[in-house]
Amino acid sequence: MRSGRQQLVATGDVEEFDCPARVREELSRVLQSDHFHATPKRRAMLTFLIEEALAGRADTLKGYAIGLAVFGRDENFDPQSDPIVRLEARRLRHDLDSYYIAEGARNPIRISIPKGQYAPKFHDNLASVTARDGSTTGNDETAGSHAPEEVNASPRSVRTSSRLPWLVAGGAVLFALLVLGEAVVTRFQPVQQERLEASQPSVMVLPFSVTSTDPEQQILAAGIAEQIMTALSRFPDFRIFWPPSGRKVGETFDPVEIGQQENVSFLISGSVVSEGEIVRVAAKLVHSPSKRVLWSGSYDRKRSRTTLLEIEKSIASEIATVAGQPYGVIKSELASNLPAGSEPSNDSFECVLRGYVYRRNFSRQLHAKVQECLNRAVKRDPGYVEAWAMLGWLYLDSGRFGLAAEGDKELAFDRALDAASHALSLDGNNILALKALSSINHYMGNIEEGERLAKKALDLNPNDPDTLAQLGWRLAVVGKFEEGIPYLEKAIERTRNAPGWYFHLIAINHMLNGRYAEMLTAAKKGVLDGSGVSWCLVAVAQSKLGNKSAARAALEKMADVSPGLGRDPGTFLRSHQASERIVSSLMAGLKEAGWTAAAGQ
Repeated sequence: MRSGRQQLVATGDVEEFDCPARVREELSRVLQSDHFHATPKRRAMLTFLIEEALAGRADTLKGYAIGLAVFGRDENFDPQSDPIVRLEARRLRHDLDSYYIAEGARNPIRISIPKGQYAPKFHDNLASVTARDGSTTGNDETAGSHAPEEVNASPRSVRTSSRLPWLVAGGAVLFALLVLGEAVVTRFQPVQQERLEASQPSVMVLPFSVTSTDPEQQILAAGIAEQIMTALSRFPDFRIFWPPSGRKVGETFDPVEIGQQENVSFLISGSVVSEGEIVRVAAKLVHSPSKRVLWSGSYDRKRSRTTLLEIEKSIASEIATVAGQPYGVIKSELASNLPAGSEPSNDSFECVLRGYVYRRNFSRQLHAKVQECLNRAVKRDPGYVEAWAMLGWLYLDSGRFGLAAEGDKELAFDRALDAASHALSLDGNNILALKALSSINHYMGNIEEGERLAKKALDLNPNDPDTLAQLGWRLAVVGKFEEGIPYLEKAIERTRNAPGWYFHLIAINHMLNGRYAEMLTAAKKGVLDGSGVSWCLVAVAQSKLGNKSAARAALEKMADVSPGLGRDPGTFLRSHQASERIVSSLMAGLKEAGWTAAAGQ
């Protein structure tokens, strides 16, 4: 009976065998493949790990040594405070897994880096494939042994002659299955896509009306409608339709009638008028099924031939932001009509929409249901980028808020990284995926990478207030208030009924500058979403203003809403990568308000 125990390749006696050449050949095969998506740094890391292991130094592969050799850190490098090695190792494992699932599935050797260590392992991949293809003997004792074998260093252990017929037969069967699978997928994908698109909100921007024969106003009216469509297209999950042919700029339309004729749910229409030196643009957003005006607004700009294009872009951007942002008019309308049932939806877009609802206040009660809904969504619609990205957010929250069923924070972060990375592999410019990956990096301690990704997302869509808020929060929480607060303020200015977390760092900034009345005002706006952090800030502000009973009441609410924050505020705040200045100031304020370690238990 063959044992399932694995045997090491890279041992101190490696020079006695012919194995290093085979391993290096496999390394070269991996590095040259277009399906191995590792960055140059991770490729260098993989090469370093393998060469060190083959040289018999696997036991010395620690974070410190890798940081110096691969990532250019100096002798003061501390792997605990700078997680670059740990983070890149996690990504390298993902890169290898993705490669061996696809192109490398039948390579003779499989390279892996077991979780919790940096020393690579080398498996006899053909033995594993053969076992899965049924190329075992009829002996029941051996049939259950399907664990990948690590390559034995001796060439005599490679028994290819007895295995070859089975490999050929297995390969033929696999090829036939792949052809059949491709045919099924090819036929199924258009149906999948049509079903998904049918559930997404449909939007039409009608030509803006104009009563004047002034060519400038005619140009402005036509240009604003096109600019709105362009700006809206940067927000995910919308189906944007051109108005029906034959309609001219300047005509008056009935949005409800056109919406019903064209089967479009949301229509934006407007008008352009000129009063002396002032150009006034009025717009409204209509929900055609209910015949309701969901929003209307007007914009005045000083007339100037040199700024006509700027007027177009600025007004169009504001209208598109009001309509299309994650917490804008359209998604808020859809969210308000979500079914109240507890069963996961069979509508993938609805699952993503529920994700946005959850992310307003990070409700513990909603988390598990939304995560299950999204897991079903990505199985049902594996190409739906926003579902993968939102799932990354939910896995991240499992780890950072202690909601993981297994209680394993690192495993939750791994799953978050996998989901968001997969979303980005489907669409490298997806805003939601970039924001999710930015946050995941931040919570894993890779602060600079988190900022870089958030800035990239903002470059792609400067009109998204949620992206502004994400970047502003990310900067301010590590102490970069002068850079971060303007982003947060701009996000709040552009959002009707902004989520509570938009106000947290603004309140903290007021606290650090001794503006306790302003701190209380900002903190109370966050309380509307029921956030524990908001109650924490209210408690500190009330105490500083001398309202001790209100401060104690807020502390009780904080502990009830967020038990982890109530038990140990310092650890909770540091887990969000808050600067020590923020942590020490809030801890002092909480103690002044009446919080004690004993009371938090």
